Amino acid sequence: MEKHINIVAALQIGFSILGIIIGAVVFAILHFAGDISGDHEAQFILSIVANILIIFFAVLSIPGIIAGIGLFKRKEWARILTLIISVLDLFNFPLGTAVGVYSIWALVQPETVEHFKK
Repeated sequence: MEKHINIVAALQIGFSILGIIIGAVVFAILHFAGDISGDHEAQFILSIVANILIIFFAVLSIPGIIAGIGLFKRKEWARILTLIISVLDLFNFPLGTAVGVYSIWALVQPETVEHFKK
């Protein structure tokens, strides 16, 4: 199960970094769209929306990075946090669903639970 725990940790970190990258791309697109429009009001509104979205993506992604690092260090709280994040990932079809199902399967195995209690 050691290998599965490392894979889940890497998937959580990778999936979270992907979320931050997507947020940064959306942020850049909205800012450039506001600049291209030439309208100061549109630029102001798109800037606000871009800032809100980058914060939203960061808030959703940072717990996954923290959980992945905690899994690498074999912390029990990280296993619980990853299970919570994995349940939420199930709604992110199709990639999040696959990551969520695999993570839940790997982290509820009796050997994994025992491994984290040591």
